[in-house]
Amino acid sequence: MEKLKFSYGWLLKWIIAAILIGVGITMVFVSSIVFFVTGLFLVIFSIFRVVPLLKTLKKEALRLVNLVEIVVDVIIGGLLLYVGIRAMVDPTTLTSVWSYVYGFSIVLVLLGRGIIFFYSTTFLGEKTEQIKFWSHVVVLLLGSAITVLTFQNTFSDRVVAVFILILCFLGAGYMIYDGFKGYQKYRITQKSLNVTPKPKAKKEHTTIKEVPDKPQKPKPEKEQPTTPVPQPQPEKEKEQPIVN
Repeated sequence: MEKLKFSYGWLLKWIIAAILIGVGITMVFVSSIVFFVTGLFLVIFSIFRVVPLLKTLKKEALRLVNLVEIVVDVIIGGLLLYVGIRAMVDPTTLTSVWSYVYGFSIVLVLLGRGIIFFYSTTFLGEKTEQIKFWSHVVVLLLGSAITVLTFQNTFSDRVVAVFILILCFLGAGYMIYDGFKGYQKYRITQKSLNVTPKPKAKKEHTTIKEVPDKPQKPKPEKEQPTTPVPQPQPEKEKEQPIVN
């Protein structure tokens, strides 16, 4: 049996992208889903960061301040979840009062996050990065703007629904693109599975003949230099004395 060499994660990403687009469009027309999604996000965002956050904070004061923020966010998220579920059953539940509650709930979450961040970095010595600093400046400005709009009765869940719809389209677009790349890899792997391998050519059985070793020629012995034998030289004839 062939091993699973590819993943079906691309299919899951496309399904989630379709759900994101559908929920985003529905939220613009159904206010109860806005309450439900906002509350669910706050609950998930708060609960799943408790342990990592508290474990990495060094000071007890930092842990206490962030824990208070998490508890408040969970309470607000639970309230919005409750209102959203009730509004799905009975749409008349969502009166104008709940629009004010929704607006001030968002304000409390945003302003609370910004104030706690700057308090932690200024008075409790928590180091941070530039991008986190500027992002929390934006959070404070956004919370202040929503406060003014809520008091003027011009902020409603529809504004948040449009914002979430934009996020849904961005997230869905990314997941569709990422799923497309995964599908391409899936098809390449599937193609390789359907290719019939070419039969390998059989190797002919060849006998290896042993070649006899060539007889080694005896190495010529080095001739030792012979010293010339001195030959006896002929004696010179003695000169006869001349007799006068």
